[in-house]
Amino acid sequence: MPESSQDCWLGRALIVGGGGIGSELATRLADRCPQLTVTLCRRTPKDPSDWPLDLEKSESLSRLTEMVADDPLPLRLVFNATGRLHGPSLQPEKRLQHVQQDALIESFRINAAGPLLLAKAVEPAIRRDQPFHFASLSARVGSIGDNRSGGWYAYRSAKAAQNMMLRTLSVEWARRYPEATVTVLHPGTTDTPLSEPFQSFVPPEKLFSSKRTADYLLDVLLQQTPEQSGAFLAWDGQSIPW
Repeated sequence: MPESSQDCWLGRALIVGGGGIGSELATRLADRCPQLTVTLCRRTPKDPSDWPLDLEKSESLSRLTEMVADDPLPLRLVFNATGRLHGPSLQPEKRLQHVQQDALIESFRINAAGPLLLAKAVEPAIRRDQPFHFASLSARVGSIGDNRSGGWYAYRSAKAAQNMMLRTLSVEWARRYPEATVTVLHPGTTDTPLSEPFQSFVPPEKLFSSKRTADYLLDVLLQQTPEQSGAFLAWDGQSIPW
């Protein structure tokens, strides 16, 4: 969806995830692409225009498939802005002995399986002859080639798994939906609850506001084309090694 061709984009855009980045993506995309009807999807809708969606529940994903099928607007963009690094049952591991089976499964369910199941849910609404873009937040720490500090077994591995899944998806969709583009994006360190416990290690100039991150991501995303599908890109457009 290059910036120069935004005028021809009419339809629905779904932003999945109501956190800091997801909410700002919805706001900024609506501002930048007024031809799109931008809808925020989250577990608990806060606005009448929100769609309910829980990527961890199969019935919720099935309902999403029905909603996009019944939608009179063509589906043009889906952006997964969900992810979990820590929580009551999930903490980044500093060494091997901190690894727990339940935490590994939880991280993979949310950070790896969730984005792929989202793509599966919306696939029936993709039209072979119309542009469609699927984007998902990953993380630089999910790069195997860039891993020099270790630790964070569950999160790193789940993000690496997501990268492989969406790279594989891009290959399949290139055959079945030649106008579709899949992009995996690293947002940089953003001032959100996800990064809050680790911000003391981040230089102030490298800690982005959610609005700044959203604009950076859209700058990159709106330049991607089907010929570039399957890329793993940072917020500044630079390729990240797998």
